[in-house]
Amino acid sequence: MSTIRKVQVTFDCADPERLARFWCEVLGYEVPSPPAGFGTWDAYRAAQPEEERGAWFACQDPSGVGPRLYFQRVPEGKVVKNRVHLDVRVGTGLRGEERLAALEAECARLLPLGAVRERLLYDGGDDSCIVMRDIEGNEFCLD
Repeated sequence: MSTIRKVQVTFDCADPERLARFWCEVLGYEVPSPPAGFGTWDAYRAAQPEEERGAWFACQDPSGVGPRLYFQRVPEGKVVKNRVHLDVRVGTGLRGEERLAALEAECARLLPLGAVRERLLYDGGDDSCIVMRDIEGNEFCLD
């Protein structure tokens, strides 16, 4: 019998809270409650040693179905292409022009949030996607 485990996706980044809040907007996720014993995130941060303030942040699917996203501050910047990336599934079940229109509409929604459009991968069929970058340059696809 196999065991089903929950998955958390972790991002190395420069500004964990800013990147987490970006992904909250993209995915409809929410910021979880602050750690036990703290009424607000500001109170939690104030209790941390200065060098640890803002070292991590997270966001979660309000339904509890999707993976938690965890963002941790690292000193180095992004240098090369991601080995793993998220596909934001906005065109599932759509075909042809209807699919392309859904991808383009989502792209237009994300650009003002700071996302960057890289390119449309269009195969002439129903497997098209738009390659994007988040606010720290991490690749993701609108699929």
